[in-house]
Amino acid sequence: MGFDEVADADIDALNTEQCLAMLEQCEQVRRRLPAVEHRLINKLAREATPQELGGKVSHAIAEATLTSRAEAARRVREAADLGERCGLTGEPLAPVLAATAAAQRAGRLGAGQVGVIRRFYHHLPGFIDADTREAAEARLAELGAQYRPETLAGLAQHLMDCLNPDGNYTDEDRARRRGLTLGNQQPDGMSALRGWLTPEARASLEAVLAKLAAPGMCNPTDENPCVDGAPTEDAIEHDARSAAHRNHDGLNAALRAVLASGELGQHNGLPASIIVSTTLAELEQAAGRGITGGGTRLPISDVIRLARHAHHYLAVFDKGKAVALYHSKRLASPGQRIVLYAKDRGCSAPGCTVPGYYCEVHHITDYADCRTTNADNLTLTCGPHHRLLQPRGWTTRKHPSGRTEWIPPPHLDRGQPRTNTYHHPEKLL
Repeated sequence: MGFDEVADADIDALNTEQCLAMLEQCEQVRRRLPAVEHRLINKLAREATPQELGGKVSHAIAEATLTSRAEAARRVREAADLGERCGLTGEPLAPVLAATAAAQRAGRLGAGQVGVIRRFYHHLPGFIDADTREAAEARLAELGAQYRPETLAGLAQHLMDCLNPDGNYTDEDRARRRGLTLGNQQPDGMSALRGWLTPEARASLEAVLAKLAAPGMCNPTDENPCVDGAPTEDAIEHDARSAAHRNHDGLNAALRAVLASGELGQHNGLPASIIVSTTLAELEQAAGRGITGGGTRLPISDVIRLARHAHHYLAVFDKGKAVALYHSKRLASPGQRIVLYAKDRGCSAPGCTVPGYYCEVHHITDYADCRTTNADNLTLTCGPHHRLLQPRGWTTRKHPSGRTEWIPPPHLDRGQPRTNTYHHPEKLL
């Protein structure tokens, strides 16, 4: 029966038991769909080139399906675990998690159960042999067809304790799990920080916070916050912050000290520093926000506070084009890069979310042809997208409005130009 027929079917006559049975059938269909996606994704990862996709596989999937890049990347990783593989000579190989893949294809495992099994498998210590891994994964796939994800997670933890009762993990095991992820900014400007620290990183952080997150230290509500030496008894007594507040303020003070030390050297030709772009009107009104080279939105109050201790650089624009930033050398000057942070804010490739700090400078008209490096002929591109440009089929050109247009090879969208609006949402709203 077609989807439209089911969606338009009259359900008024169904009783409670029939409604639940129909929901169970819908869930089974939903569970089986990823099995089709896995094959398609793995085929793209195996055969499609970055030039054809316009970047990474996950980026192309995100653009084609209008999902987030994080979700697209998750699907790529899941397909690598659950999709069919090919050997070096092209022979078909079973999925890494063969039992889980079979149960998902049959509609017995949902996304929650699959997530539990994948986390369990990838957190197994390196000394667990392949046969034991396979047997443990198969057992969890069998249990996942009988229990909800919450219960399965408890069973997986118990199984982990049985396989690794002493909790002995090697440096390689810990290195595989280490990582910090800075979440997207929320409407109030706040960002979530999550991840896993190695024992060494934790010990280092503890030592820093023991000093800078102590009561009375680095308190932003004090008129003259104590950042060195010992705080006064009065500062300690009137410190109403929680331990979490003090940890945040202590880490912020440590990061400010590292930036102010000048020992980080240069990044992309500029001293490692916070670069903020805003408008003169917002500064005069002390209202609005600035945008950093990393894409962070800063309230003007924070911009003004940071500027008190900064070396200022004024970039002037005329209808979106930088004024008087031209020279004949091939490499962009520090001033030109600052202008690009303000103008492009990040990679100009269509759909790319990489912020300016992590981008390279690209000549829209190749330097070999123009022999000049002018600010209005430059744009920011991330490394992977930079490598897609000539002679690999992609080209760029400047639109009269000042935006950078990317022209794909003729076989993609008939070579229609594309622009990136991600870093400039105000132009769409």
